[in-house]
Amino acid sequence: QVQLVESGGGLVQAGGSLRLSCAASGRTFSSYAMGWFRQAPGKEREFVAAINFSGGNTRYADSVKGRFTVSRDNAKNTVYLQMNSMKPEDTAVYYCAASLLWGSTPTSYRYWGQGTQVTVSS
Repeated sequence: QVQLVESGGGLVQAGGSLRLSCAASGRTFSSYAMGWFRQAPGKEREFVAAINFSGGNTRYADSVKGRFTVSRDNAKNTVYLQMNSMKPEDTAVYYCAASLLWGSTPTSYRYWGQGTQVTVSS
């Protein structure tokens, strides 16, 4: 069982930056790949970024590539999403998720956080 709690969301102007954190419970955090997803009103949940169990492999959605960076600190049981050059279309609820598989589809992920709101004003 893994419990995930996101933090760091908020309101930011276009072009600004935010860093999301996702703190995980449990002693097996380093066994899981971690993903970030987002869901805007009226839209399906979409993949943003993922990082493998060691942090040595990452994957990004084309829409955030070059602007967002995912990282993890296994000693702190925490995964991060650094978001730079933000755009109004980045506005969504952001979720972190944990998986024993390596993938970018929501169905690959077993455990989910409650989400944190990110709003980018133009």
